[in-house]
Amino acid sequence: MSARILPVIRQVGVVLGRILVYVLIWAGLALLIAAAGIRFFWGEISVGQMLLNLVSVETDGGGGPIVWLGILGIGVVPLLVTAGIGLWQYARRRTRRRSGDDLRSRRSQWIMRSVSTALVAAVVVGGTTAFATTVGVGAYIKAGKSEYDLGDYYVAPAVTSDEHKRNLVLIYLESGEATLADDQLFEKDAFAPLQEVTQASDGWQSVDDFQQYRGGGWTMAGLASTQCGIPLKGAGSAAGSGTLNNLGGDLDTYLGGSTCLGDVLGEHGYHSVFLGGANASFAAKDVFLRSHGYAEVKDLSDWRAAGEPEKNFRGDWGLSDGRLMAHAQDEVDELHAEAERTGRPFHLSVLTLDTHEPVHVFDYCTVDTQDKVTSVFACSMAQVAEFVDHMKERGYLEDTAVVIMGDHLKHMSAGDAFHEQLDHHDNRTIFNRIWVPGQDNNGKLRPRVDQLNMYPTILEAAGLTLEGHEAGLGVSAFVSEVPEGSAQALEPGPYAELLDSRSARFYAVAWAGEDAVP
Repeated sequence: MSARILPVIRQVGVVLGRILVYVLIWAGLALLIAAAGIRFFWGEISVGQMLLNLVSVETDGGGGPIVWLGILGIGVVPLLVTAGIGLWQYARRRTRRRSGDDLRSRRSQWIMRSVSTALVAAVVVGGTTAFATTVGVGAYIKAGKSEYDLGDYYVAPAVTSDEHKRNLVLIYLESGEATLADDQLFEKDAFAPLQEVTQASDGWQSVDDFQQYRGGGWTMAGLASTQCGIPLKGAGSAAGSGTLNNLGGDLDTYLGGSTCLGDVLGEHGYHSVFLGGANASFAAKDVFLRSHGYAEVKDLSDWRAAGEPEKNFRGDWGLSDGRLMAHAQDEVDELHAEAERTGRPFHLSVLTLDTHEPVHVFDYCTVDTQDKVTSVFACSMAQVAEFVDHMKERGYLEDTAVVIMGDHLKHMSAGDAFHEQLDHHDNRTIFNRIWVPGQDNNGKLRPRVDQLNMYPTILEAAGLTLEGHEAGLGVSAFVSEVPEGSAQALEPGPYAELLDSRSARFYAVAWAGEDAVP
């Protein structure tokens, strides 16, 4: 009996072993291709960024071609290659058996198995290492061991007065890095059109050396940090949060336990509207906005429904900045008229798109530089400048605060431009301009603040008085002194560790839709 069973067991073991080898080959190839794709399109990212964007990808108006390339490259190609190797090995074994070549010397068999094992190991180890390095798995594990928790420093915004509240316009410039204004590094100052209409001599202010927060670097991180005052971290940080089990499915709230810009403005009577050229469902941007006080979110589907010609869209993302800012002019006209009629202030947020690489040249943009990215940046800034001019001509700047800033630094992935100028630049900063009507704007804003500090700064620009000038982890740039005990009072090393920390307790509450204050 045992004589019959042993060969069967041995055969089953051989089959299972081969299946395991092919699974390892498939996994190694998938990880290797994923790492290469991420580095080419985005550069090095974080585990949190990967998780938060993977769960809400959109093939239409959310980087469509990249999504399809990802499905093909990570999902299909490794499977086909693995199947091809398996079929080749099967055909090779059958050929040997038929030709009687199956009785090779043990040494020959040992050499072949050793080579095959080494190749499989190389694919698995190489793919795993490349992927882990690309998404920062080591930093993610280290952050989980940190003793810091954001909840120990988080300050819920407390508005002590809204007597001087005013309308607010907030414009995010896609990849709006101030470094591109350096005409010594680049062919021309890409921000010249916008700088012309936001001059300090006219009362516009800016934060010198405005920093991207440590761990940021993508649009949703820019929105969450400047509107909620906290670093954006997702499911891995908030382990145990039931809400996050639905992330990427039927997500009802996004950071619902945090009090963000739209929430505070809503409590004080504001009507909030968002305009963007892309699909707002990408990365669950629409859920974030609607979770935090935005009454209207207008995106790609709205512009198509409005009858925009196809020439005004770029296939990978959405509506051109030229048409988006034209819609923004119409929107601010309606909102301002409504505010004057009802006495209820408005808040309009706009997110540009043209400068997202790979850039698209629309018909209103003349490429006059060797690198077309520089020209497209300048053309996008010209569209925003026209919007600012429109508000000035209509008299809106007399009762409306305006905050203009980049959503993050320019991506420096393998496929992006300006590696020579930016890869080793020692002070890459984000473009920003702030207009506060009826205020003495001669005072300097606190320099070198990061995006987390922009949350209380925007609230104060809107005319709300904040207790301690604090909100989230930030302190308003309108004050020069930082309160003791604030996250902003930490030394650079501990502050960096605080932002890196997973802060599982804090994010479990923040994502669960409860009060974010521990």
